[in-house]
Amino acid sequence: MLTNIAIKAFKPKDKTYKRSDAAGLYIAVNPTGSKIWYLAYRFGDKQKTISAGPYPKVSLLAARAWRDEMKKLLELGLDPSEERRHEQREARIKARGDVTNTFEHVAREWLETRSLAWTPRYADLVTGRLESDIFPVIGKCNIAHIRPREILEAIRRIEDRGAVEMAHRVKNHCSEIFRYAIPDGRCETDPCRDIGPALRKPPPTRHRPKVSARDLPAFYARLNGDDGARLSHLALRWTILTMVRTQETRFAQWAEFEDLDGPEPLWRIGADRMKMRSEHLIPLPRQAIPLLEEIHELNIFRKAGNPRHGRFLFPVAGTRSMVISENRMLDIMYRIGLRGKATVHGFRGLASTVLNESGRFQPDWIEMQLAHQPRGVRAAYNAAQYLTHRRQMMQWWADYLDKAEARGMSEREHVSSPFGSTALETFPPLRTRKRA
Repeated sequence: MLTNIAIKAFKPKDKTYKRSDAAGLYIAVNPTGSKIWYLAYRFGDKQKTISAGPYPKVSLLAARAWRDEMKKLLELGLDPSEERRHEQREARIKARGDVTNTFEHVAREWLETRSLAWTPRYADLVTGRLESDIFPVIGKCNIAHIRPREILEAIRRIEDRGAVEMAHRVKNHCSEIFRYAIPDGRCETDPCRDIGPALRKPPPTRHRPKVSARDLPAFYARLNGDDGARLSHLALRWTILTMVRTQETRFAQWAEFEDLDGPEPLWRIGADRMKMRSEHLIPLPRQAIPLLEEIHELNIFRKAGNPRHGRFLFPVAGTRSMVISENRMLDIMYRIGLRGKATVHGFRGLASTVLNESGRFQPDWIEMQLAHQPRGVRAAYNAAQYLTHRRQMMQWWADYLDKAEARGMSEREHVSSPFGSTALETFPPLRTRKRA
């Protein structure tokens, strides 16, 4: 191994010569008298060298530390020479302030184009994911120079907090951004395609737990025994009755309703509020009208002529969304003993099960009512709304719910409690905490 005394004693000769230290590190002595550190290594079955700089600017100890760093890169399967070139390119880009080809710049272009086909809520979700998890890691990097390991580093951070499914979603967003930049030459490949095998596998898909048909009477008995805010109860009842998603209930507006005094009342939800960006028509059963009347009666903002909050069915002042939170209906489920056993969204699955098993209604009617979009050729040619058929189906569903609630109230001491209990009394004690 070399020593500082030995290095200082090396004299120039007619030709460059080298003296080895250890593990591939050596110093080359040039005819001019300059002494340069190098590391010899093999990568991809090729013999390569990389320079650490001149001695004594780079001391013997510093050269050995640098050699160890290069060895670590090799252990990771990375070529030290390529890593250096990449760092130099990034430094040049940063020095000249070129931000038009950074990942963040391209990503925001992509968001702007894709947002035209998304709901505002979904656009905010995707933007938030990128701003929180991706931009801080690779946002300032030139998109053409980002390698798989850098993408993997960002995705690993999401996995490390336990959000495995989210990690896969964000990886897919990044992949679309790279593919968006390929046609105009801002990058040549999609590095996301190479990291799939390195990602953790998401757990098997679990369907959201739901109240079963046989447990509906017990559910309604408990619901009627809960002392929570009435407007929250009405929101939950409205969601169950109309088979919509909680978001569609939360942001429902009075202007969306038609013919409430007529024979064919209708709820028309605009495409901008729907998950699949397609207008959704919901024929309302007769039970929906008294529900709407009670909701209207409790809407203090509408009564006061407040156009900002009064336009919503379920407004809440002092919040960013201006409507009830996602948890208001779920809190009811928790209070009546269904935490971990059923969700609000699960009632859509219950409705689908009951309607399909009744044998009275076509699957297309049920899927249309749930706002599920068909795919492939059928999606291109089937534009039917089935309003007449769905109106009959929705009335049957509303009557079915009424009968279940009536049984729950009249047979309170005898119905089976949900999810394995043997009697209604075995539910956890109700919390009668009032909510504003």
